[in-house]
Amino acid sequence: MAQTSCPTASTLLRWRLLRWSLQLFVGGIIFGSALGKSLDFQGFVDILQTYQAFPYSMLGFIGYIVIIVEYVLGIWILFGYQLFVGAVLAGLMNTMYALWMIITLLRGLDLPNCGCFGVFFPQPLTWLSPIEDLVLVALCALLVYMAKGKSTA
Repeated sequence: MAQTSCPTASTLLRWRLLRWSLQLFVGGIIFGSALGKSLDFQGFVDILQTYQAFPYSMLGFIGYIVIIVEYVLGIWILFGYQLFVGAVLAGLMNTMYALWMIITLLRGLDLPNCGCFGVFFPQPLTWLSPIEDLVLVALCALLVYMAKGKSTA
């Protein structure tokens, strides 16, 4: 008689705890990023200016969009509602951030603060910066995998 492999209660609990931990970590990082940027909005706009990519008159609008998207995605992931979609969008956002940082580094700009958390926890833009975002992309991919087939938490 063939034995079917059925997950035990302890295995299911471990997967749920891992998914919940990932939700807290990824959602918390994204939410914290939005919070840091919004606590000193003008400071964040000044950081955006150092990227030398958009006219100064557009930076306020871009700053608001970035902060709103991060707040929404952070809360979305923390609550776990349609986690699959939220994790995919967060992964795409962090992929875009990583690409943006790589382009900036290739342009040879020397930024004393990458702006990931606004003026708080300033980190210079180095080749480690996009790698950190790609680690978040990998964690988002793991969340996508764990949420696959489930539209709610």
